[in-house]
Amino acid sequence: MKKIDITTPIGIVVGFIVLLLAVLSNSGPSGLIFFIQVASILIVIGGLIAGIVINFSMVELKVVPKVLMESFRGENHDLRKLIDTFVDLSGKARREGLLALEAGLDDVEDPFIKKGILLAVDGIEPDVIKDIMMAEVVAMEERHRKGRAVLEKAGEYAPAWGMIGTLVGLVLMLQNLNDPATLGPNMAVALLTTLYGTVLANLVFIPMASKLSNKTDEEVFIKQIIIEGVIGVQSGQNPKVLQEKLSAFLSSKDKIIEENLGETYEA
Repeated sequence: MKKIDITTPIGIVVGFIVLLLAVLSNSGPSGLIFFIQVASILIVIGGLIAGIVINFSMVELKVVPKVLMESFRGENHDLRKLIDTFVDLSGKARREGLLALEAGLDDVEDPFIKKGILLAVDGIEPDVIKDIMMAEVVAMEERHRKGRAVLEKAGEYAPAWGMIGTLVGLVLMLQNLNDPATLGPNMAVALLTTLYGTVLANLVFIPMASKLSNKTDEEVFIKQIIIEGVIGVQSGQNPKVLQEKLSAFLSSKDKIIEENLGETYEA
């Protein structure tokens, strides 16, 4: 089930608030205005967009809004519920046969589970089922990698364009060496582009790309559980044995909760 992942916006907002407080604590409200330079913003943002457009095709760029939105979404994976689903399917398969599973697939929301069960119902060998489903996992990883690559490149380009802006500012500053009073302010303006690029890279692009990578790893983990569950159902494993096998994927905390629930049920 998709939901809003509040940690992403919270992290970004907290990062900018900390920077804002650092500026205000040393220079007051008037100093904040000095940190807003249109020329520096244009160099960093314009150069960043140009680099991204050159690096990627239009087809790859079209998915950027969807990729950005995905970093603000979370997915609630209930592993115990997933395991219970396969325990139920295994019990039904042993009682009524594999063909009986097809009729109950309407109640299964995950299309990956449906695909695996349909392959099992068709009588395909376990190794072949695993190969087919793993091929889909690999394809998913590749799609996610391509979508994430735009953010990763933005994280690389932003500091570089910040440095380019600084060099441009330094060249302009050197033209006014005859006026020492302007050196300090001009140097500060030149350094602002580096600040903009570094902040964008390390507070927005790189963390968001890393979060998407973590989400992909989590999805792969869930799909591995599903594959093992499908193979267990197809091979006619005892529901109790299948439950123990799939429970190996649970974290220590989840296992303790499951054991406590089991003790309560037995009591």
